[in-house]
Amino acid sequence: MLPIDAAAHSSRWRRRHPLDKAVLGLGLTVLAVSLPPWPGAALVLVTALTALLGPAGVPARRLWRAYRVPLGFCVTGAVTLLVQVGGPEGFVSPAAGGPARAGELLLRTSAASLGVLLFAFTTPMSDLLPRLVRVGVPAPVVDVALVTYRMSFLLLDAVRRIREAQAARLGHTTRAAAWRSLAGLGATAFVRAFDRAAKLQAGLAGRGYDGTLRVLVPEARVSPRFVAVSVAVLAALSVLTFALERPLS
Repeated sequence: MLPIDAAAHSSRWRRRHPLDKAVLGLGLTVLAVSLPPWPGAALVLVTALTALLGPAGVPARRLWRAYRVPLGFCVTGAVTLLVQVGGPEGFVSPAAGGPARAGELLLRTSAASLGVLLFAFTTPMSDLLPRLVRVGVPAPVVDVALVTYRMSFLLLDAVRRIREAQAARLGHTTRAAAWRSLAGLGATAFVRAFDRAAKLQAGLAGRGYDGTLRVLVPEARVSPRFVAVSVAVLAALSVLTFALERPLS
């Protein structure tokens, strides 16, 4: 199981309906993109971080391990705004207003990423995917997503076991050995993936698969109070953003 999925299963909001958490998490993401980056995105970032570390109970170390990957993409995208290619100043030169635009982009993307992580860290995929059928997503699409989700864990576990076996046989001692081990890892994982898929198909056929995967979904009800508080927080962030954006008189 991936760390973020394990954190979602142990979250304090695990038993809440996915719609409750979508209103808050995805609402924060929408505000981060639509509000002015300063102070809007900064307020969204602080709010999402507070919700993750506070009420949601996500460990800070686990959050950082998941957040540093999208944050790296955010930083990479922002850095490109610092320079311009071509022009009278040379082939590559500092862009006019580049630091301001880079800072705004970094604020927007990092805050939006935290909003998505708030939803991901509190909502297991096994709770979300089966409920998508009720909102109009075709059942075959959900079934493919469920199978892919399950197969990804099996494939990652197989890759881990193969790497451990290669390391135990000194398969990573030299660069040449590491490349041979990597090639063997790819070939073995490819074969095992097809083998797993064939076994899964045979198992479904033996259980009378009729085109729909029926799974048990944990009982959960939408909390009007939680939704109302989330909407109030989103509205307060919007009002506070436009209030602080006004010049001081």
